Amino acid sequence: MRDRPSREARPRPRRWVLKALVALVVAWLVVDKAASVVAPEPQVGHWRSAGAQEAYAVAYRDVMAELPAPTRVLDIQTEHGSIRVLEWMGEEAGPPVLLVPGMSSGAPMWSENLPAWIGKRTMYALDPLGDAGFSSQRLPLTGFEAQAQWIGEAVPGLGLGRVHVVGHSFGGATAAMYALKHPEQVASLTLLEPVWVIESFPVSTFWWATVALLPVPQSWRDRALAEIGGTTVAEVRERTPMSVMIDAAAQGYSAGLPLPRRLTDDEWGNLVMPLRVDIAGTKSLAGGQRAVDRMRALRPGATVTLWPAATHSLPMQEREAIGSALLEFWRASS
Repeated sequence: MRDRPSREARPRPRRWVLKALVALVVAWLVVDKAASVVAPEPQVGHWRSAGAQEAYAVAYRDVMAELPAPTRVLDIQTEHGSIRVLEWMGEEAGPPVLLVPGMSSGAPMWSENLPAWIGKRTMYALDPLGDAGFSSQRLPLTGFEAQAQWIGEAVPGLGLGRVHVVGHSFGGATAAMYALKHPEQVASLTLLEPVWVIESFPVSTFWWATVALLPVPQSWRDRALAEIGGTTVAEVRERTPMSVMIDAAAQGYSAGLPLPRRLTDDEWGNLVMPLRVDIAGTKSLAGGQRAVDRMRALRPGATVTLWPAATHSLPMQEREAIGSALLEFWRASS
């Protein structure tokens, strides 16, 4: 695949996207890594207080109010806990679509993408286990592979056979592991800026994440968050319903998530379902050009696209192009 050309007239990215990056990079990479040294045993994700959970619930509902009401709201029981799933029925034939969001964002992460898909494909957006949302974890996830187990139980629990799987960021890493462990359930796999499974983060990300956590002036912290997200300080300071929700998640929820790992060449070769990988060309947390080169070498038949002007917030920044491209990809892969 050729690289995606940049467009002169590009919709401005939503400001809340940076908050998602902060939750991913700062709360997860730095805080959780440090905590693993002190308490190496796997933990069960939980709200720090009832007030924190309620603040998140209010913000969650505010974001979802911008979308058509789900056809159904389901709680699917798995060995590790209960999974909250939102369903929108569609008219097109073929396998439905399962959306796996990035960290601290839950099903509402897809609020800018879903309008292009609702009414067409049947869509299922889930709140990940061990992360903020309305899912409820009972048992710890003992390793990255356990991420595949609860999704592998949730899909048949929904009464589904095969599904088109789409994951962004941390959710992209989870989606890749799920497809590796349960290929019989996966009609196609789409990875949007998946963290760690292709290539590791750039060193600069760790540096700026550390600055964001230090007792430094707020202006320094804002600069660090802007560097992480590939945006401006002014955008960091702007508030939206989504940024309020992600802030509530990052501050009020103690995640119980295992760190992803880089998949081996053989593991990528075993993902024989139709594969689409979309990588940002600016401030990528998936590996940028290195990730593109690796995927094109390992999976020459896959659709691998570099978006030169996009950042880690690619699915929101390129929502129109991604929306139509995925509809066609699902039709071709059914």
